[in-house]
Amino acid sequence: MTNQTRLASTDELESIFQRELATDRWAATETAYALAVRHRDLGDWPASQEWAQQCLRLLEGFPSETEEQVATGRTSVGGVQLPTYLHSGVVEERFGIFG
Repeated sequence: MTNQTRLASTDELESIFQRELATDRWAATETAYALAVRHRDLGDWPASQEWAQQCLRLLEGFPSETEEQVATGRTSVGGVQLPTYLHSGVVEERFGIFG
């Protein structure tokens, strides 16, 4: 097995997101974060901001009082590294969103 994980395209990630949205909202939140990162890395700042906002909207539905509640379930999605903890502060900081 190799350390080189192929990065999923934004279309592939969006397809994953749509599936997860119907079945696992936390996984969909993680994928929305991954989409924000992919679009940012591709230089598409408007799409990156849209996905960061989508991630924030989804995060509103989850408790965030403890580390356990905000711990990511996966280390990466589609080759995009996830933070260890996913909460609004992380998203806002990494994508320059100021409420």
